[in-house]
Amino acid sequence: MLSTGTATTFQEYADSIFVPYVVNQLHSAKRVDIVWDVYQKDSLKKATREKRGSGLRRRVEDSSKIPGNWKSFLRVDENKTELFKFLAKKIERTKVEGKELFITFGDSVLSSASREDLSSISPCSHEEADTRLLLHVLDAARSGHARIAITTNDTDVLVLIVAMYQDIPVNELWVSFGVGKHQRYLKVHEISPQFGLEKCRALPMFHAITGCDNVSFFAGRGKKTAWDVWKAFPSVTEAFIELMATPKSIQDHNFALIERFVVLMYDRTSGLHEVNEARQELFCQRSRRLEGIPPTRAALEQHVKRACFQAGHVWSQSLVAQPVLPSPSEWGWEKEGDYWKPHWTDLKEAKDTCYELIQCGCKKGCKGSCKCLKASLKCTALCKCG
Repeated sequence: MLSTGTATTFQEYADSIFVPYVVNQLHSAKRVDIVWDVYQKDSLKKATREKRGSGLRRRVEDSSKIPGNWKSFLRVDENKTELFKFLAKKIERTKVEGKELFITFGDSVLSSASREDLSSISPCSHEEADTRLLLHVLDAARSGHARIAITTNDTDVLVLIVAMYQDIPVNELWVSFGVGKHQRYLKVHEISPQFGLEKCRALPMFHAITGCDNVSFFAGRGKKTAWDVWKAFPSVTEAFIELMATPKSIQDHNFALIERFVVLMYDRTSGLHEVNEARQELFCQRSRRLEGIPPTRAALEQHVKRACFQAGHVWSQSLVAQPVLPSPSEWGWEKEGDYWKPHWTDLKEAKDTCYELIQCGCKKGCKGSCKCLKASLKCTALCKCG
């Protein structure tokens, strides 16, 4: 949101860009909260972040020069952590008469307000600013602020604030979403009641199951397709709501509803209820390509577990300062060295059991259109690539 502009050092960036921006916000508000992400060593996102590229580690100090490649600098977790704390210290010294400023500092909160009791927001063990931001919204509402605005570019925040609006005692709740010509001001206090209580409660689980930061999406099936299926199959709402309530396990009746929901995502006219049956019909009788059929039941079970961990455990406790989370290993993840990676399925790979089904016809090396690559399989002796 705030590029470095002409600033050459971090001190200049703080003095000429960051602090003036925050002060400007305080002119039109009684209270401003700035919430940062926290970068934990055992984060589920660690592997994903590193795939985005690497950058050089740079010290963030007053006289340190700002790196020429700002985006590369921000790819290093240690750089961001140090930068956030640097800016928090700078803004903490800013005093504006009659205004309150709260800014997260690791698991604690710095404040320019005279208020001493910050126990509702500090200490806080949230990793994502997405959820921690909601905790600050609730605190502001309970402190008497009846009109609150959130600035974000993250879809997860929008989904969560619509879902949890019913639990926040506020008259008006606005979200400034997007940047530039795509920026919009959304009235959550009007959107949430239109959805209704049940659909709002179910919304985070729907969002997680159909794909979010920590949960994969269904190939070729976007949010609009999934939303249309949800409207046509409202019975799945019951499963979404139950799985939002920090479940200890996934009950069979809930999984059955989700399984039917996934079948309809791939074939709206299907009368089948099980993904394995739908896979067989679509592949054998309708000659669908691999990316055009549902996942196996075994893969779907792991997918739903990851969605439950994200929505039913992490997101459902957004309004709790120190949520109690189970081990990701119980919910579709496995540890490999220092990284968590998705446990995709308990089934053996197709190459170990169904050699005759997958083979590629590549003649000049395997590229994007290669059948084996698309199926995440190694080529075999049956492949023309040799």
